[in-house]
Amino acid sequence: MPRPRRNATGDGRLETRWEAKRVIIMGAAGRDFHNYNTVYRDNPAYKIVAFTATQIPGIAKRNYPKELAGTLYPNGIPIYPEEELPSLIKKLKADQVVFSYSDVSHEYVMHKASIALAHGADFLLLGPTSTMLTSSKPVVAVTAARTGSGKSQVSRKIVRILKSRGERVGVVRHPMPYGALGKQVSQRFARLEDLDRHEATIEEREEYEPHISSSTVVYAGVDYARILREAEREADAIVWDGGNNDFPFFKPDLHIVVLDPHRADHELAYHPGETNLRMADVAVVNKIDSASRPDIDRVIENIKAVNPEAKIIQARSTVTVDAPELIKGKDVLVVGDGPTLTHGGMPFGAGTIAARRYGCKLVDGRRYAVGSIEQVYRQYPHLRQELPAMGYSRKQMKELEATINSAECDAVIDATPVTLPRIIKLSRPVVQVNYELQEVGALTLEKVLKQWIPR
Repeated sequence: MPRPRRNATGDGRLETRWEAKRVIIMGAAGRDFHNYNTVYRDNPAYKIVAFTATQIPGIAKRNYPKELAGTLYPNGIPIYPEEELPSLIKKLKADQVVFSYSDVSHEYVMHKASIALAHGADFLLLGPTSTMLTSSKPVVAVTAARTGSGKSQVSRKIVRILKSRGERVGVVRHPMPYGALGKQVSQRFARLEDLDRHEATIEEREEYEPHISSSTVVYAGVDYARILREAEREADAIVWDGGNNDFPFFKPDLHIVVLDPHRADHELAYHPGETNLRMADVAVVNKIDSASRPDIDRVIENIKAVNPEAKIIQARSTVTVDAPELIKGKDVLVVGDGPTLTHGGMPFGAGTIAARRYGCKLVDGRRYAVGSIEQVYRQYPHLRQELPAMGYSRKQMKELEATINSAECDAVIDATPVTLPRIIKLSRPVVQVNYELQEVGALTLEKVLKQWIPR
């Protein structure tokens, strides 16, 4: 709503004038743009004075372009580094700060709230009701308590089940628009060549490539109302493939949340993962083959405590290696999924599990890190030996390539969902790790899909 400004008139009366509220949106090139598009675009009650950006290298100091900003912003909207927030609130006379990104602790969110409040702005979180779009087609949403819990495995299995029933399935992926925003309004990925055409980063390729390789079309971009309409034209059913632990952009007919017992209790301590858990119809407790039984039981107890109506599926994350003879007993460098290892907080992933199974000696990636890869290790000190596959720009991809090729090892274990040798030139033998979901027990994804999404 507009804000009241009360000023004294010449005769001593108070005069009220209504002005647009001045808003800063805090984000990380995803939820922030969606919140803007659904709540603030072409809304004269608000004046968006800035976005701030964090979490992803190189996404600040850009502009939300006029093509996306709407009629009220002919010059677009500036994007600043988040560390400038205190000075921006004062300089831009902001009335509100809207927090719009994910996979951060509840404590972290309140620290940001304290900064906003102390500098004179209200602090706001927009929820699912305000920001979800409604589809004309059935929507299955896959979200998580933390990034790296196994959403992609669950999404891929759901797609296979729906396709086996004769459904045309479109996967809509949570946004990762890290390049030129004006070129990423609405993207369609049907072939691997589309990844090159859209200049996809490693992080995007990790999410899109497995679907494309299974002949599933992936949609992504910035404007999700437009993306949804385009997906609806081609698909009988839509799978929302979430990012980080954000809640869906589309209103789901079936909402599935994935939990990781390697990080037990995080499902109640991270934003907005706890929101997902409380909303979900089905909770998948993944990785029970590598987590401890007490941690698995604690996650199940937490689910029952906050969402007793949720159906619970337990599942293994089955890890396979395409050429085990190349790594058995050898010195290996493990390259893992970047977001999982960095802001996801995991010190290891499927690559380390595979290396242990085959008696490998892990080479410490920190010793060989160069450029921004070295900075990543400093920023995330919980990382010890796995190398996060960071590639948010061509320059960073080159630094990742240099780091891997300088490592003294017999082979490289590629535990990313993407095939790294397609993107960068590697001088060592590369062994690919794959991981798929395998439900344990009577309740399966196929059974819940039959119940919620009849053909």
